[in-house]
Amino acid sequence: MDLQKLIKQTEERNPGQPLYNQAVREVLETICDFVNEHPKYDHYKIVERLLEPERIVKFKVTWVDDKGEIQVNRGYRVQHNMAIGPYKGGLRFHPTVTEDTMKFLAFEQTFKNSLTTLPMGGGKGGSDFDPKGKSEGEVMRFCQSFMTELQKYIGPDTDVPAGDIGVGGREIGFMYGQYKRLRGEHVGVLTGKGLEWGGSLIRPEATGFGAVYFLEGMLAAKKDTLKGKRCIISGFGNVAWGTALKLAELGANLVAISGPDGYIIDEEGISTPEKIAYMDELNATRNNVVAPFAEKFASAKFIPGKKVWEVPCEIAMTCAIQNELNGDDAKALIANNVKYVVEVSNMGCTAEAVAELQKAGISFAPGKAANAGGVATSGLEMTQNAAHLGWTAAEVDAKLHGIMNSIHDNCVKYGTEANGYINYVKGANIAGFIKVADAMIAQGIAY
Repeated sequence: MDLQKLIKQTEERNPGQPLYNQAVREVLETICDFVNEHPKYDHYKIVERLLEPERIVKFKVTWVDDKGEIQVNRGYRVQHNMAIGPYKGGLRFHPTVTEDTMKFLAFEQTFKNSLTTLPMGGGKGGSDFDPKGKSEGEVMRFCQSFMTELQKYIGPDTDVPAGDIGVGGREIGFMYGQYKRLRGEHVGVLTGKGLEWGGSLIRPEATGFGAVYFLEGMLAAKKDTLKGKRCIISGFGNVAWGTALKLAELGANLVAISGPDGYIIDEEGISTPEKIAYMDELNATRNNVVAPFAEKFASAKFIPGKKVWEVPCEIAMTCAIQNELNGDDAKALIANNVKYVVEVSNMGCTAEAVAELQKAGISFAPGKAANAGGVATSGLEMTQNAAHLGWTAAEVDAKLHGIMNSIHDNCVKYGTEANGYINYVKGANIAGFIKVADAMIAQGIAY
């Protein structure tokens, strides 16, 4: 495998797609030595094949707003790889959604799903539709139009989308209802469904729960514990809420959360049921600001227009969006003696930030490993749907905890370096690559 040649070819074949090229570079740089030590992967051109999605579907979504005006959005579904199972990955409704965004997320999803050990391939989709400020009727009409087109390409054994940014239980419900009307079948074609009609317990919390379980593994690997650790997280949405819940349950001291308008610092801790519930309430209102938290709780202070990464902490967790923590942010965290940084958002750190953290010897967990709890629990929902049964919250949580422990162990297995430093990025990429690559070899080449 010629690393620089492949990176150059990828950038030339995907111009104007910086996110996809960033994700590819990170993976290639960490698996290069492993691939070159195992010639079979080069012989079967596995890497070159993985760099091309199996299918990209791009479609028009027309809908009518409350004023009777026709609106037009773009919809996407990138089906990246199904060597180990049906395509699996979320749907994102956000103005920043582009083909580049979807390709990078689907690429990452392939490795993330592989790490869970569940039979799921990688995919991602969404639209540049913005649910913010829309009425429920407008959201419903958009979701129905979106699913009218998407349903042609998905199915319980083909592609099983889930929620993501801008797509929660309400949107999943509207889309599932339209799928059922058009197809005349009640099957597990979407995950994140309501509990009354096929959903799984703890799915909304799962991404955050899983990230904290992975963090526990990182701490244990250094003979450290979570209890009492000073933590900060970005975001106040669904992922941040689940993270805050589990941090509080395990005795950590969460002192700061953030939104696009600034951040909240609360030295008394954001750990009471009332405070965490209000995080969820803020997310549900979809007003996209965190400032009201300080108005509700006297112990909290709102810092407008600033990033949360300036707050001194031992543990920092990204829970918002890609590339939200840059090189300067990483340097600020290091200067304030951070010990652990966890990507709970997908590719939450820039390449420069990751390099700074690793150079400083900080334990850093990449999103494809740390945030796999969400898709793992979606996989568990698929299993429950296929078997026509439901597990208790304790059963799902126990299975999730076991999956995250397994992911951590594999990262340690393939990422431990000669000096004892655990390179979780390298470990996650190699472990995820092996399962997909071996399945591709076993299934042969289509002539």
